Amino acid sequence: MRWRFSTFEGLLLLLVVAGAGAVYAWVVYGTGGLIGATYAVFMCMPIVAFERRIIFRRLNRRIHSFSTPVFFVASLAVYFVLLDIGYAAAGLIMRVSGVMGDNWMEAMMPSKTVLLFALAISGSLVFILRVRELLGRDVFLSLLTGRYRKPIQEERVFLFIDLAGSTSYAERNGDLRMQEYLGKLFATIADPVLRYRGSIDDYVGDAAVITWPFDRATNNATCIHCVFDILEIIDAEAHRWQKEFGEVPRLRAALHGGTIVAAEIGLDRHKITYFGDTVNTTARLEGFCKTLGHQVLISTDLARKMRLPHYVRVEDLGEHAVKGRGQKLGVLALRAGGTPAPQLASS
Repeated sequence: MRWRFSTFEGLLLLLVVAGAGAVYAWVVYGTGGLIGATYAVFMCMPIVAFERRIIFRRLNRRIHSFSTPVFFVASLAVYFVLLDIGYAAAGLIMRVSGVMGDNWMEAMMPSKTVLLFALAISGSLVFILRVRELLGRDVFLSLLTGRYRKPIQEERVFLFIDLAGSTSYAERNGDLRMQEYLGKLFATIADPVLRYRGSIDDYVGDAAVITWPFDRATNNATCIHCVFDILEIIDAEAHRWQKEFGEVPRLRAALHGGTIVAAEIGLDRHKITYFGDTVNTTARLEGFCKTLGHQVLISTDLARKMRLPHYVRVEDLGEHAVKGRGQKLGVLALRAGGTPAPQLASS
């Protein structure tokens, strides 16, 4: 999984690091706040580039596959090297430009105190970003701000993605191999979800539950693009799946949206949970994929709220009774290719 930063988050990160560098310079030397901030920014930029997978992509993926303790140590080791490189680059620029009059060694080689301070700041960032990664960006911010301390109603869209044939695969290959298979699949799903600013709410067996705020999901049909991006990625890497696991994942996906109640629950372990008919209906809709013989389904109500992508073909499957729901649910099947999808009139 990749840590993705918005422009605001990137600027905030640089501002925090620059501020820490300025404070360090004022506390230790009594002056040189601008120089301290410059050093700090140059030391931070390689780290940001590394976490954005602009540099050392394979190493980044390798580290993120480790368990948290190993991940933490490995990240600090990489950060330590990147800090040295950034410090040397900043010193070189300021020495050549005449901003600093120190000798070359002092300008480009950080002292032990500087390294320990930078390592402490970096370690804190690693910890915070790791928690952010494990919880998800939206959940992390919501828990941090206490948004769901009291239950609130809001509009959300849910995507249920289920792996077809998981039981037979486990019977043939064993539970351990099945978990490796699911781990690879969920890791593949994660990147498109982040790209389209969704949040993986939960993993239930061989299924993933993904959610967006309603406006974000329907703007430019983001939730639909996310589904077909996932399917396209798996299709593009079919030979790798076949070689590594003996088969290519066959997914079933369902999209539905509406009003839910969101609340923060738990004492020793906090979690944001969504309650309501919308969640249950999405789960039932995903079950229709098997009975109706289609890979991607969307409720008619949700489809009417957005402009469908030009590459999506729509088939109206009529209305179907949903267990536990008084009203029937209009169901549409989506698939890529063919003639452009007709745009549905908003209700």
